[in-house]
Amino acid sequence: MLTEAGDTEDNQIPVAIETDRGLLIAALRSTGRAIYPLNPLAASRYRARHQVSGAKVDATDAVLLANILRTDMAAHRALPADTELAQAIRVLARAQQDAVWARQRLGNQIRSLLTDFYPAALDGFAGLARGGLARPEARTILAAAPTPAKAARLSRGRLRTLLIKAGRQRGIDDETDRLLVVFRGEYLRQLPAVENATGIQLAALLVQFDAACRAAEELETAARENFEQHPDATVISSFPGMGTLLGARVLAEIGDDRTRFTDARGLKAFAGSAPVTRPSGKKTAITYQRIKNNRLPAVGSIWALSALKASPGAKRHYQARQERGDWNRQAQRHLFNKFLGQLHHCLHTGASYDETHAFPTPLGLAA
Repeated sequence: MLTEAGDTEDNQIPVAIETDRGLLIAALRSTGRAIYPLNPLAASRYRARHQVSGAKVDATDAVLLANILRTDMAAHRALPADTELAQAIRVLARAQQDAVWARQRLGNQIRSLLTDFYPAALDGFAGLARGGLARPEARTILAAAPTPAKAARLSRGRLRTLLIKAGRQRGIDDETDRLLVVFRGEYLRQLPAVENATGIQLAALLVQFDAACRAAEELETAARENFEQHPDATVISSFPGMGTLLGARVLAEIGDDRTRFTDARGLKAFAGSAPVTRPSGKKTAITYQRIKNNRLPAVGSIWALSALKASPGAKRHYQARQERGDWNRQAQRHLFNKFLGQLHHCLHTGASYDETHAFPTPLGLAA
């Protein structure tokens, strides 16, 4: 449901939209109109002003949405006017993040299934660095030998061929010997019929898992390439612990419309990193944001952990928060909150990250 609120001085009629339709929004953007997205729950609250029953009628709702912009336009925020490149980065970064979450979910299912009937696979692949079961070697060998019996019958030459097919280039002979010992070891086994049926289930999951892994890799490459073309990439990438993929995810959520967040407090509240103070009588409770963008906090935890190795100032700040009694997650969120304030300043001024200004050295350490 959308409606126009009436003529303005520059003849650009603002439009209120109650639903989120990508093609409709794109068409309205091309006309230069200001678009105001309205939550359906908020629109239902306005509906009670016009009729007691609260019935939803298209004609009445059109008048309702127009009146919302006429009377309360200042209380609502227009859709950010992000550039075309920023919108493309948002599509790719969110798709890549969804693919990573799907990969993790399928990986957990496969791990749980292997625990029940194929513990040798966990011993062989779960300890691999940088991916574990998501590595190409693990996916290729499990697809060729989805049951413990088939894995035990793999010859050395066949196993070596599978490793080469998966793209392994170093330590092939040592890895082949290690996997042979693991697959031919003594483990508890299911009944043969049950083992074969579970192997069929594993093979079906591996097809989805392999597709999710490939999708995450391809989308990551595309997101990195588009992010590097954006003018804000230099500023965002200058922060410690911020790689091109994390930078693409951050830019995808905050956009490049400088009027969206007039101050750093708005950005911090949007990301859910700013604490919420709730006074009640003589007591004051401090909690974290529950209504927030759910993708930025996922980036924040990775960003904070990466920055601890790349920035001495960030590590001092993190340790200081822990000394004050913060838990690990609380200290990470506080560091992420500080980074967001610095990022807002750098994006508005065009300056890159400066360690000495971001985390000044304490007088004791300087002396």
